[in-house]
Amino acid sequence: MEILPLILHIIVMAVVTYLVRMVPLAIFRKKITNRFIRSFLHYIPYAVLAAMTFPAILQSTASPISAAIGLGVAVVSACFDLGLLPVALLSCAAVFVTEFFL
Repeated sequence: MEILPLILHIIVMAVVTYLVRMVPLAIFRKKITNRFIRSFLHYIPYAVLAAMTFPAILQSTASPISAAIGLGVAVVSACFDLGLLPVALLSCAAVFVTEFFL
């Protein structure tokens, strides 16, 4: 493997990563006062996290049925204000039991 293409790839990735972080700082010098834009920007991290996590949840078990049951148990137990560890343990237990009976 030649070293020049590898170094070129690393440089291009570094420049792109830098631009993605630097351009918004250069464009928006003042504080954003528009309520709609502030609200939109507030929810972006949650939407990105959900978009990355949801497909992985449904494809992480042997069958989509056990994944859906685990997801359902996690959502219901989270609605009861349980902590992260109990929610994870309950959903893992639900998947384990479901996989045992399938």
